[in-house]
Amino acid sequence: LGGAADPGAVRMSDTSVPLDPPTRRPKPGALTFDAPRRGKPPTHLADLDPAARRAAVTELGLPGFRAAQLSRHFFEHHTDDPAEMTDLPKASREELVARLLPSLLTPIRSIEADGGATTKSVWRLFDGALVESVVMRSPRRATVCISSQAGCGMNCPFCATGQEGLTRNLSTAEIVGQVVAANRLLRETADVVVDTDGAALGAEADDGAAPVDPVGPPRVTNVVFMGMGEALANYRAAIGAIRRLVDPAPDGLGMSARHLTMSTVGLVPGIDRLAGEGIPVTLALSLHAPGDELRDELVPINTRWKVDEAIDAARRYFEATGRRVSIEYALIKDVNDQAWRADLLGEKLTARGRGWVHVNPIPLNPTPGSRWTASRPGVEQQFVERLRAHGVPTTVRDTRGSDIDGACGQLAGIVSDHLEQVGTDEGLLDGEI
Repeated sequence: LGGAADPGAVRMSDTSVPLDPPTRRPKPGALTFDAPRRGKPPTHLADLDPAARRAAVTELGLPGFRAAQLSRHFFEHHTDDPAEMTDLPKASREELVARLLPSLLTPIRSIEADGGATTKSVWRLFDGALVESVVMRSPRRATVCISSQAGCGMNCPFCATGQEGLTRNLSTAEIVGQVVAANRLLRETADVVVDTDGAALGAEADDGAAPVDPVGPPRVTNVVFMGMGEALANYRAAIGAIRRLVDPAPDGLGMSARHLTMSTVGLVPGIDRLAGEGIPVTLALSLHAPGDELRDELVPINTRWKVDEAIDAARRYFEATGRRVSIEYALIKDVNDQAWRADLLGEKLTARGRGWVHVNPIPLNPTPGSRWTASRPGVEQQFVERLRAHGVPTTVRDTRGSDIDGACGQLAGIVSDHLEQVGTDEGLLDGEI
C-alpha cells in the first residue's frame, strides 16, 4: 500500500488476479436482507476468540501459547509475513501462518487525494468480490472507513453501492483486515496531512480535543462502518469485528469503543440489539429526510421502519449507552434541502430531548449518471442555521476524495464495470482506467 503522495496518484497490486462478475442490479425500492449463498472465506485468526486460537494452534501440534505470539504479530505489529516472526519456531512458522493468517484482501487499485491525506483502496476478496476502504489522515485523528458487505441490499437510489446490489456478507476477519491494512499504510507512509473546516469522519466519536500532530497519528484512531454495506444486516460478523477492534492486545487491536462508529440506514431491531451489547460505540443514523413520504423514496428501508421509529430507536440507544447519536443527512439539491425540512427535523429531534443527538449534513458526492446532485452552498448554510436555531448541534461533514470517485462504491463500481466490459483485470493494474 505504499506509494507517492501526489493528489490523484494511483497504486496497483503487482499481480493479476481473477475478478468476480458484478451482481445483478436490484429493482428500484427492492430490499435484500439475505445475502446470496457463496463459499465462505478461509478461517482466519481474527475470526477466532483467544480460546479458539489456542485450540487451533494445538491442533497443529504446537503449544497453545504460540497463539498469543501469532496474535501479537497480527494485531500489534500488523504483519502476516512469517519471515518477521522470529520468535516462532522456524520449522512450523510457514504452516502456522498459512493456516491461521490466510490472505483475505488483495489490493486491486489504490488512489490518493488531498495531498496524500486520503487513500481509497479497492480490495479483491478470495472469491473475486470487491470492497472498498478509505484512510483519512488529519492532525488529530487517523480514520478508516470500512466495508461490512460486498455491495449493499438497502438500495438507496443516490448511493453507488446501493445501486450495485448485494454480493455477499463479509467475514469478521475480512472486516478487521481493512483496519490492519490501514495501520500498515500509516506505518509505511509519512504523507502530508491536511486539516479541514468541517467535521471529518470519526469526529462524531470524539469525546474531546485530541492532541494535534502535524504528521497525524501513526496508527488508526477511529473506525467508521460507513463503507460498502449495511453493517447491521451482517450483524454477527460486524459485532465480531468490533470485539476484535476493542479487545486488548494481543487478543485484538486494543482500540477504544468510543472511537468506533456504527452507521445504519435504520434497521430498528439491529439498533436495539446493538444497544444491548454493552459496547459503547457511537451510532450514526443515516436519515436523509425527516418525513416518511420522501424517505420512502430515498431510503427504502423506511417502508419497513418509519422515520419516527428510527429516531425513537436512536434515542433508546442513547439512553442505553450514554453515547450521543449522530444523524447523517445527505443534502440533495431541491430534494431534501428545503428550510422547512430542517425545521421539521429539528422539531422531531428536540421533541425527544436535548443533548442526545448531533446532526451532520453531508454535501452529496454525486455518482456518475445520477440525477442527484449536491445542494447549493447558500441552501446548505440555511439548512444548518435552521437546525441550530432549534438548539440542535450541527456540523457540515467534510467530504474527502471527490476527485477520486470518493463516494461509497464509486471506485469499486468502475472496476466492476471494466470487468463486465473487458472480462479481465487488464488495465486495472497499470492505471489505464
